[in-house]
Amino acid sequence: MSWPYDYIIIGAGSAGCAIANRLAKDMALRILILEAGPPDTSFKLKMPAGFASLGENSPYNWRYETVPQKHCNDRRMYWPRGKTLGGSSSINAMLYVRGHASDYDHWRQLGNDGWSYREVLPFFKKAEHNERYNDEYHGLEGPLNVAEQRNPLEINDGFIRACASLGIPRNDDFNGAEQYGVGYYQVTQRDQQRWSAASAYLRPAVERNRNNVHVISNALVERIILDNDRAMGVRYVVDGRDEVARCSREIILSGGAVNSPQLLMLSGIGPADHLNSIGIRPLHDLPGVGGNLQDHLDAAILQHAKPGTTYGRSNKLWALYQYLVNKKGPGTSPIAESGGFLHTRQGLSAPDIQLHFLPVMVVDHGRTEMRKDGYSLHVCTLRPESRGTIRLKSTDPKEHPLIDANYLAERRDLDTLIDGVKMGRDIFAQSSLDPYRVEEFQPGAAVKTDAEIEQWIRAKCETIYHPVGTCRMGPSGDPMAVVDNRCRVHGLVGLRVVDASVMPTLVGGNTNAPTIMIAERVAGFMQEP
Repeated sequence: MSWPYDYIIIGAGSAGCAIANRLAKDMALRILILEAGPPDTSFKLKMPAGFASLGENSPYNWRYETVPQKHCNDRRMYWPRGKTLGGSSSINAMLYVRGHASDYDHWRQLGNDGWSYREVLPFFKKAEHNERYNDEYHGLEGPLNVAEQRNPLEINDGFIRACASLGIPRNDDFNGAEQYGVGYYQVTQRDQQRWSAASAYLRPAVERNRNNVHVISNALVERIILDNDRAMGVRYVVDGRDEVARCSREIILSGGAVNSPQLLMLSGIGPADHLNSIGIRPLHDLPGVGGNLQDHLDAAILQHAKPGTTYGRSNKLWALYQYLVNKKGPGTSPIAESGGFLHTRQGLSAPDIQLHFLPVMVVDHGRTEMRKDGYSLHVCTLRPESRGTIRLKSTDPKEHPLIDANYLAERRDLDTLIDGVKMGRDIFAQSSLDPYRVEEFQPGAAVKTDAEIEQWIRAKCETIYHPVGTCRMGPSGDPMAVVDNRCRVHGLVGLRVVDASVMPTLVGGNTNAPTIMIAERVAGFMQEP
């Protein structure tokens, strides 16, 4: 058994790295960080476009799959999640998007004091160093570098002009006063390299406080150890050895929307009936653990393009050479270069669909190589009403849990996606894309009616990698809430969950920046006198 730490952080993903950095500013603290994956040393993790190569054989990817999805032709959905220092921020598309202001006001309306947009904006700004913007919405002194893209392809301008011809305005800052509109995404890059949470937060913390910040990679935490109602340590395996680490102050669980509820349940914290059913003695009955799962479901319109206008036939060796020599070319790309936020119907207070425009055809998460030129428009429903679950498959910590996103269980989610696909096709039909367009690859010319689009969506939709909500934040009177407004687990002492799993509802946008904000916000709570 190791000597006691003040804090043990489980998971060195976006939230874990950020909260470690802020706590480590106190040089007297002893902090242990346990990460299940290997260090983030691969060149593919540094080169922005390298994420496209981090498929199902990567050691940096949990490679989850859902259970068969009832409303999606019983398909199992592939769920890549980061398994390395930096977590999913080390393998994502690096888009810096916060969501809509009303998302956070809604969290406050649900009883979570301190989480309105006005109250969280300072923590978004605290995290951010924006290379372009210096105004009331953006920060200049934070560790998370936010940059413009270096070499986006010209076809993006054709996409933006196509939107303009339909009355959709240009928006150069989705995180400013207005989210609606289309434009280029800003990215979490620095000097044309990925700037993950490990780069921004973890390495500076270790370098600054090397004697008191201890990071162990390839360490699988098997359970949190409780002493009555207090979390006092963790049991983990590293290099084939069983280890126990003790904690004098708090354990901070930052495993993400899949791993955090999984570890709570493995530790006897969760729905008592489920735990009993698989042979785990319930130590703390908390029905909400693993419930409330929400994710952005994505339907991609794929269009063949004229040769040389997209990344379709890019010479990979030439692209690598360009990147290594002068940090130019396709290697700098987030692949999802432009996009935006639209309303599918009048009267909405916030956009309800998001677009990601890719100057390449991406099929099956990039696992199927497309040899022709083409481009993609990914359409997702921003605020799904469908709710799913994370449940244990067995008592073995190494076995992936049962993920049931329950996609399209609510008809509104499907209707919004159908409307979004039709809007996307209208955009692709505009004359500004004539210089690039050939025939549509998907859904294809035979798919015309709403009913046909529906069947195509059920057959082809996929995640766009934004699972949240499985350790929901809420007041003590909410029987399904897992943590309070300071992310402390209800009914226990010395245990917090700090990651995307605490989001009570899914934000209208990408989830990495909001996850880092959550860590900054909770660190602020913890450092209050």
